[in-house]
Amino acid sequence: MIGSESKYRPRIGITTYYQEGSWGVWRSVASIVPGPYLESVAAAGGTPLLLPPVGTDTSVLDLLDGLIVIGGVDVDPQFYGADRHELTSSQPSRDEHDIALTLAALERGLPLFGICRGAQVLNVALGGTLIQHLPDVTSTAKQYQPAPGQYGEVRFAVVPGSRCASLLGEQASSPCHHHQALDDVAEGLVVTARAADGTIEAVETTGENWVLGVQFHPEENRKDARLFEGFLAVARRFADTRDTESRPADEADPDREDALLS
Repeated sequence: MIGSESKYRPRIGITTYYQEGSWGVWRSVASIVPGPYLESVAAAGGTPLLLPPVGTDTSVLDLLDGLIVIGGVDVDPQFYGADRHELTSSQPSRDEHDIALTLAALERGLPLFGICRGAQVLNVALGGTLIQHLPDVTSTAKQYQPAPGQYGEVRFAVVPGSRCASLLGEQASSPCHHHQALDDVAEGLVVTARAADGTIEAVETTGENWVLGVQFHPEENRKDARLFEGFLAVARRFADTRDTESRPADEADPDREDALLS
C-alpha cells in the first residue's frame, strides 16, 4: 500500500457548475467550482481535476482514482418521477452529466463521495426520491438554510460501524445549506446519519466499494478534514490495487515501489 508520504497524489475528478460567472472585466458562462472543494482535496493529498457538464464522457473515470459530485442547484424532479415544486430550481443538463458519472463510478467500483447535491444525485441515480422543499416537512428547516449565501449548522447522529462513523464518530456537526433532502432511499443505500428532526444526513453502500453521500458541506469546515482525508486514503488504495492488477509482472515503477517500501 502506498504510504501517506508517497509522491503519488490520487487524481480526484470533481463535477462543476456550468453557468454565468465573472473574472476581471469579463462575464460569461463558465465552469465553476467553489474553492473549498479544491482546497480540501489538495490539502488531503489529492490532485483535483474538473469535470464540467459539457461533452460528458464517462470513460474519463478510467484515468481517475476517485470522484466527488459537489453541491449546487436542485436535482430536476423529472429524474425521479415527481411533479415540480414551485421553488425547485434545476439544470437538467447538469443532472444528466452527474447521474451518468455517478453510475459509471459505481459500475467501476471507483471511490465516490457525494456532497449535498451529490448525495441527492446518488440517491436519484439508484432510483430514490427527494424532498423538494424541506420547510414543507420540518419546522426546523430554517436552521439549515438561514439566509441566501449563508451556511447553517447541523448536528447529527451517526450509525455505529458505518464508514461515516469510522471517520466522524457517532456524533458530529457540519456547515450545511439544505434546501432539499433525501426522501425514499434507493435500494442499495443505507442511511448512516440523521439530524434530530429525522433529516437524512448521510447514506452509503453496504458493499466493499467505498461510496458515501453526505447532505452537509464538510468542505466548508476547514478545522475538520476527516472525511476528505478518509476519502483520499481510499482513493490511494484504489490506485494501488488497480495499478498492481494492470501492470505486467516484469514491469516496475520505481516511484511506486519506493513508496510501497516506505
